[in-house]
Amino acid sequence: MQTLFLTLALFLVLNLGAGMWRILRGPTAADRMLSAQLFGTTAVAILVLLAEAPGSAALRDVALVFALLAAVAAVAFARRAWADREEQNGTE
Repeated sequence: MQTLFLTLALFLVLNLGAGMWRILRGPTAADRMLSAQLFGTTAVAILVLLAEAPGSAALRDVALVFALLAAVAAVAFARRAWADREEQNGTE
């Protein structure tokens, strides 16, 4: 079972390459933000898999902290994007 968890974690690390391509390529800020969210979600998944492989509770705690930080980052981006959109439309 440990080999399966480590294989899945490696697969998720390879998926981060696709996310990096999207961050570098763009074309919009929303695409880049969704890719950053992909990084956060994938990091949480990798840490959970690595925590389950040897049974480390500390990695599970770190995964929970990353999940909270990813949620806060998404809310911050949405608030900023919403404010920028209102500014462009001329309303506040």
